[in-house]
Amino acid sequence: MQALIVGCGDVGCRLALRLIARGMAVTGVVRSSSSAAALERLGIAALKADLDADVIADLPAADWLFHFAPPPETGEADPRLVGTLAALTAPPSRLVYLSTSAVYGDCAGRWIDESESLKPKSARGHRRLDAERAALAYAAREGIAAMILRVPGIYGPGRLPLQKLTSGAPLVQRDQSPYTNRIHADDLAAAAQSVAELGMAGAAYNVSDGQPTTMTDYFLRCARLLGVLPPAEQPLEEAMKTMSPMLKSFLEESKRLSNRRLVEELGWRPQYPSLDAGLPASLAPDMVVQAFTGAA
Repeated sequence: MQALIVGCGDVGCRLALRLIARGMAVTGVVRSSSSAAALERLGIAALKADLDADVIADLPAADWLFHFAPPPETGEADPRLVGTLAALTAPPSRLVYLSTSAVYGDCAGRWIDESESLKPKSARGHRRLDAERAALAYAAREGIAAMILRVPGIYGPGRLPLQKLTSGAPLVQRDQSPYTNRIHADDLAAAAQSVAELGMAGAAYNVSDGQPTTMTDYFLRCARLLGVLPPAEQPLEEAMKTMSPMLKSFLEESKRLSNRRLVEELGWRPQYPSLDAGLPASLAPDMVVQAFTGAA
């Protein structure tokens, strides 16, 4: 069995190590020589490719294809996925596309599942929805199975917001902070494997720990864990004026994600079912982070 992981960064490497332990041959597609070296330090075969090229060099055939590369930061489509699929020397039997919960748009804090209508609010959400549709259309043409992972904020080793906490930028007043959702990077990798093995063709799966909280609560927990003073809090309207576009998009789209389909249909269970479990574990030495920093 062969697996190809396009956009094999932090989460892709965690998935690759799981698949190698399962007995699969895995190739990770990356952009830079430094990323290729990081993969090789982990024992993962690496292939360099420019996903923004007009024509991507041929990509090897694989039984399973995971597309984890994000779309470009502008526009409302994802030419990187389209180019990747065109560059395959043969279609895979199963395709897993990593999307985002932003395709649901703002749900006013409601609990939602995969039956929720898709009404993205941000350009980021529109690009991901375009990619979802492209992946499913390709699967229909080629007669293969494609599955979608709808993913919220990812945290884990090397991903805690120390820079944000020490930048002086304020947080949203805690009683005004909308709901956001999280998933630990290791749990996301495990979910991707489960979906590749057992997922239903054409299905989408919300990948979260099932314990939504607010962004302010998340940052306050991280501040306590990292031993830094928490930033000041401001009313939502004021804090939004200084937020990055990414943080703004999270704050403008309040929702609580149900992971019931992933749990009940595929038997997936998160190793870190809450921030109480996952945040302390994120400080432990981590071989993937070490590989990318050259410390391995």
